[in-house]
Amino acid sequence: MDNVTVDNHGNVALLRLTSGVTNAIGPSMIADLSSALRRIRAEYSGCVLAGGTKFFSIGLNLPELIGFDHERMSRFWDAFDQAVLDLYTLPIPAAAAISGHAVAGGTILAMSVDYRLIAPGRNFMGLNEINIGLPVPYLADLMLRQVVGDRVATDICYKGEMVPPEEAMAAGLVDEITTEEKIEERSIELISHLSEKPRAAFSLIKQNRTEAVRARFEGNRTQHKEEMLSCWFEPSVHKLLETAAEKF
Repeated sequence: MDNVTVDNHGNVALLRLTSGVTNAIGPSMIADLSSALRRIRAEYSGCVLAGGTKFFSIGLNLPELIGFDHERMSRFWDAFDQAVLDLYTLPIPAAAAISGHAVAGGTILAMSVDYRLIAPGRNFMGLNEINIGLPVPYLADLMLRQVVGDRVATDICYKGEMVPPEEAMAAGLVDEITTEEKIEERSIELISHLSEKPRAAFSLIKQNRTEAVRARFEGNRTQHKEEMLSCWFEPSVHKLLETAAEKF
């Protein structure tokens, strides 16, 4: 797999995004991520998701995706949603070690796990979809409201701002600020401790936490995907996407 690696740390998998400097999210990354998650689910008792030191992930691979027609984009979006859902419902403890920017889809991947640790400094997080004419994806919106509460989530979605670690911490978007040198070690330590809990009990507790979001999403995913795609292919939005793609 070219876009992710899985390294053993005892019974914990370190799942690293390795798709270039930006870790932009496109079909090939999602295919590799989904395959890795199936392996981790079967072989490990915990998971830490990491990216690069400049970008955890820049988000969707706009230069690639803006050339997709409706059918291809619909297939990609189904795969992306499923990968996020699979990570969110992974029946083992999971954390994100964020030592670079987590933009839009990067923040969505980070929200999909149980705990988020971030390195200090200029490592920004946020859901800036509104600024390019898109809604925050339905599943991400549901997860965000569970993580930070409705009032804070509304501000994050409406304003589309990228925030530094201290603001992310204050909002409840991350759980801990840890030095870049120690962040992966600390994340593995946290998940290793939790992975020692009885697996069946942990899995059921996590299922209880994720069930309402999962059920609501699956009951409405097609409608919300089509609404998102309607925005995506609206001509004025597509111009904004093309401008954003030039920054990659």
